[in-house]
Amino acid sequence: MRHALITAGTKGLGEMVTRRLLEEGWYVTALHRSQPTFEHERLNLIKADVTKQEELLEAVERAMSQYGRIDALILNAGPYIFERKSLVDYSDQEWNEVVTGNLTASFWLLRKILPIMRKQHYGRIVTYGFPESASAPGWIDRAAFAAAKSGMVSLTKSVALEEAGNGITVNMINPGNIVGDNKSKRIDQATADDQTPVGRTGVGEDIARAISFLLAEDSSLITGAILDVTGGVNVVHQSRH
Repeated sequence: MRHALITAGTKGLGEMVTRRLLEEGWYVTALHRSQPTFEHERLNLIKADVTKQEELLEAVERAMSQYGRIDALILNAGPYIFERKSLVDYSDQEWNEVVTGNLTASFWLLRKILPIMRKQHYGRIVTYGFPESASAPGWIDRAAFAAAKSGMVSLTKSVALEEAGNGITVNMINPGNIVGDNKSKRIDQATADDQTPVGRTGVGEDIARAISFLLAEDSSLITGAILDVTGGVNVVHQSRH
């Protein structure tokens, strides 16, 4: 039995990853904030806010109580401020939500789950960034998110090095311009896109497949990697629209 825990695992990209793992025979604990729209006999749904430490840790305890192990951790949740604004225009609440939900929540979960994986001498961890985040680029009017995700790059690589001898891999996926309904689509539902070198839009299944590969037992040599899944296009280094 393999059991994965995924944050924000019931909508958008997270739902596609959850569905993919269920199709592959995984047991999945999906954390969520809103009411999920689907059920499965191997799906354990737990309501939890990633900005609340107590809720996250309680969710891990509940998942362990049910399955007794955690083989994969997918840090899919990523609070984001959709309104474009300069750094000076962020409120304390907005900054804290983005940084806590992306970076600090990852610390809370890693600190709780890594000892479990060490005892198993097996674990697969996947974090999320944005395209080319490995080089810590600037992202105009997205300073909070860019700062949090660039921090996640270093955290991903640091934990990958620390846990390399414990049978645990840690990698980052950088989704490209996958927005709106495309987050919930399969590859055969992608549409033509002449702005993307591969000729089509990115969809949720692209991310789910990439994560599935990184979770495989025979992907053990891949750790500390930052993988852009963009169709060959840089989608974030844009001037203000």
